[in-house]
Amino acid sequence: MQTRFLMLLLISFLPLTQEQKVDSIPPAANKLIHAYKDCITGYANNYIIFKDKTKMIWDDGIKAKSFKAMLDAPDLKDMFAQKYPIGLQMVPPATNFDPGRIRNEPFFLKIYGRTKKEVEKNLTEITWCPKLVGQKIMITKINGIDKKLMQISKELDEHPELKKYLTNIGGTFIWRNISGTNRHSMHSFGMTVDINTEYSDYWQWACKCTDENAVIKYKNRIPQIIVDIFEKQGFIWGGKWWHYDTMHFEYRPELIQ
Repeated sequence: MQTRFLMLLLISFLPLTQEQKVDSIPPAANKLIHAYKDCITGYANNYIIFKDKTKMIWDDGIKAKSFKAMLDAPDLKDMFAQKYPIGLQMVPPATNFDPGRIRNEPFFLKIYGRTKKEVEKNLTEITWCPKLVGQKIMITKINGIDKKLMQISKELDEHPELKKYLTNIGGTFIWRNISGTNRHSMHSFGMTVDINTEYSDYWQWACKCTDENAVIKYKNRIPQIIVDIFEKQGFIWGGKWWHYDTMHFEYRPELIQ
């Protein structure tokens, strides 16, 4: 009996085979690893493993979280609680359907920088839509986002009919919190673009409040072709949220795979 116990104990500490490692990784965790392969090396024992050997818990074990709890303190798994719909949406989003708004802030601080200065070290200037607009904007180089945004810019530049939506970019990098919260805006990380606010709609503007429980009517004036071009490069659109933000595009390739 003692010999069998010792053998089982020894087996429990043996390294996993490659096949076992693949099988044990949750599908959503695999998406995260693939999307951020420049920063993440793998998954083991309920943790995402980063290249610097640090790790971050995948599932905190808390069941049946409320929508507010997932917004305020999500684990990595919670970011996949709502499936982001690619392409044209035929009906407005359902109440509190906000795929992508559930964000594990420590993860993005780890990827893009924990302070304003850390993020700024990785920013670069690009020219947004050189033919139609020619506006200089700052964007992060991490994950090749600057190159992806340049590709988006190049494609949009071939559509003069879209110019009014693309001029006067509402914002890229700015280190701040989301209005009415203690959560970082994704603009803090230099991986987000707001297009022209003059043709955009935002739930807080509609209700003139920051109350997540406010009853709001969906509104959008952004053409689908702009959304499609951004989504091809791994950006999600805030117009697919119940708490809509139709000017807003952020780099979240893990949700589009």
